[in-house]
Amino acid sequence: MLELDNVHAYYGKSHILQGISFRVGEGEIVSLLGRNGAGRSTTVKTIMGEVAAVGSIRFRGERIDGLKPHQIARRGLGYVPEDREIFPALTVRENLLLGQKSTGKAGRWSLEDTFELFPLLRARADTSGGVLSGGEQQMLTICRTLMGDPDLIMVDEPTEGLAPKLVELVRGLLEKIAERGIAILLIEQKLTIALAISRRLYVMGHGHIVFEGTPEDLRANDAVRKEWLEV
Repeated sequence: MLELDNVHAYYGKSHILQGISFRVGEGEIVSLLGRNGAGRSTTVKTIMGEVAAVGSIRFRGERIDGLKPHQIARRGLGYVPEDREIFPALTVRENLLLGQKSTGKAGRWSLEDTFELFPLLRARADTSGGVLSGGEQQMLTICRTLMGDPDLIMVDEPTEGLAPKLVELVRGLLEKIAERGIAILLIEQKLTIALAISRRLYVMGHGHIVFEGTPEDLRANDAVRKEWLEV
């Protein structure tokens, strides 16, 4: 579904992504792991067209590198940024409706679907987004992305700064999304969550992919965990 082949990306003269290649298949949850500064967030920004790419990025067999972010989104790629980027002055309902595509066609996700996934959003539907807790804002951001009817969503650090109970809510929400056939590329630092819900994992270090395998492979590889993941 999503394929990167020898992708490079730069911030000015800084060579951030140094020839990375990986794939995400239909309906998979794939995690991209690594320490801060490894290039994980730059990877999803590059896929989404926010950072210029050198190399090949394909989605459903079509080259998307060089397209603008809105063109990429219309092809079925959703992006949940690390900083959430909700509209604080708008209500929960208004934030969700802004996520809809303007095609005139009904998507697979309605307001009611998102309220069923996360009932607290229903209770907060007419509340301003700015007064929500961090966990509620994270749920709102994910559900707003679903309103755009993506085939694959890229979720950047969804559990960062959340209390353990909210971390479990986010994990459950991601699993429910995958159950509906939506592929997920998860950028995550919490190894326990990635190991629990991913089909495959990639580990990044210094702009390179340094490991690819299943959760079982990573559990068995002490050297990779110690060198590239553990503090």
